[in-house]
Amino acid sequence: MAAGGVAGGKTVAAQRDAWLVFEDEAGQTLRPPKARTWGRRGRTPVIAVSGKGSGRVSIAGLTCYRPGRRSRFIYRTIVHRGRKGERRSFSEHDYISLIDAAHQQLGGPIVLVWDNLNTHVSAAMRQ
Repeated sequence: MAAGGVAGGKTVAAQRDAWLVFEDEAGQTLRPPKARTWGRRGRTPVIAVSGKGSGRVSIAGLTCYRPGRRSRFIYRTIVHRGRKGERRSFSEHDYISLIDAAHQQLGGPIVLVWDNLNTHVSAAMRQ
C-alpha cells in the first residue's frame, strides 16, 4: 500500500485519510462429515460421534489497512441452531453492527470493499 500499487488510480481512501477495509464471510455446518472406511466383510465399522451436531456457525471478518498504521482484523461469529424461523446467515443488522464496531475501533473514516451479496446491497444497508 505504501508504494501505491494497490488499486492504482483510486485515491478515495488516500484523499480522506481513511482505512481501507475488505469484508468477507464464510459458514460451516456443525454436523460431522459422513465418510466410508474399510472394515472386515460383514462388520461395518461404527465411529462414535459426540453431540448431535445440529446448526451452523457463520463468521464475517474485516481486514483493515491504513498507511503508517498496523493492520487490523475485526470479526464476528454467530452460531445458528436451526430453530424455526431462525436465519442461517448474517442479517443486515449483524453487518451494520460489525461495520459500526469497526468504525468505532479504528477511530476514523473507512472505505469498505465487499462483494455483491444480496444482503450487502439491500435497501437497509444503503441507508
